[in-house]
Amino acid sequence: MLSYIVWSPKPYIVDLGFTELRWYGLLFALGFIISQQLMFYIFKKEGKKENQVEVLTLYMVIATIIGARLGHVLFYEPARYLSNPLDIFKVWEGGLASHGGAAGILIALYLFSRKYKDISYLWILDRIVIVVAITAVLIRTGNFINSEIIGEPTDKAYGVVFGREVELRLNYLASAIEDVEVERVKSSRLIEGTPESNYEYPVKLIVSYNEKNKLEDVKKFTETKLLNNLQGANISQHVKFLKDAEFEYNQKGEFISATTYGNGVPRHATQLYEAFSHLLIFVLLFYLWNKNRSGLADGRLFGIFLIGGFGSRFLFEFIKENQVAFEDGLALNMGQWLSIPLVLTGIYFIFQSIQSEKRI
Repeated sequence: MLSYIVWSPKPYIVDLGFTELRWYGLLFALGFIISQQLMFYIFKKEGKKENQVEVLTLYMVIATIIGARLGHVLFYEPARYLSNPLDIFKVWEGGLASHGGAAGILIALYLFSRKYKDISYLWILDRIVIVVAITAVLIRTGNFINSEIIGEPTDKAYGVVFGREVELRLNYLASAIEDVEVERVKSSRLIEGTPESNYEYPVKLIVSYNEKNKLEDVKKFTETKLLNNLQGANISQHVKFLKDAEFEYNQKGEFISATTYGNGVPRHATQLYEAFSHLLIFVLLFYLWNKNRSGLADGRLFGIFLIGGFGSRFLFEFIKENQVAFEDGLALNMGQWLSIPLVLTGIYFIFQSIQSEKRI
């Protein structure tokens, strides 16, 4: 009882009117900034030219965005984008695939190693995965703030009710709605016989209407159109409301709010699971590089990253919601199928690096 979290932050830092400065974009950019500084450090420690890092950063940014976008288009929604090709360029609408990003990076680094003869392909792969791991931490944190890539329902104490989808769906119902909030009901407020005490994971919904509306109009709208929308699948997967849910109305000045209660659906915060796993991978890779950089077998760090990163991705997919409908009929979802060859590639590089050490 009450062992759950309600997560419903605004996905933007500031609303500029014509656009929004979003947390995801900031964390995405911060990942590349931190990565660049780490690569400056690595290049300096290994006697490489630091100005090459600026070129490398450009290659990485372009490859990640193009690769991740095309990966989503080809792997998850090819029919949609082939029928509307211009939508491929609408990156701001979402739709990036980490497997596509990985493919883009592999191609970009190959071209980079061809450009600079003093840097081998495996050398740069072993170093770049260190910073890719920390960038993945920030990107998955951004996914969590956006309430996207959510997990399956769970009764664990760390389950998260993602209320943002509820707020967005209701906000767009009518211009009369000023604001929508989904809140966790504090245990101190639970009194037997009250509406919120009827739920295992009680959640409070507050819909505020602007000053241009009369109380009778608000009641009519709330108890018909809004109540019907509360039964929609996109809302019910996060909070379940009764078909005959009752509302409490409160009028402060000219503003009116309607409050009701529902049962939250706690889910695995798979974005944070992946973020934490990549943080561990980053610490391991950086430690191994820092300790053995002069005698590090080519491909060792790259192999560890592929096994750790995509192996954990394969496992987390079992408790993650499928991204697109066609995955529901698959024994393994698309993310898992795409992870298998990358894990096998990682095993191959680990084996090859061990063999090279034996030959030495």
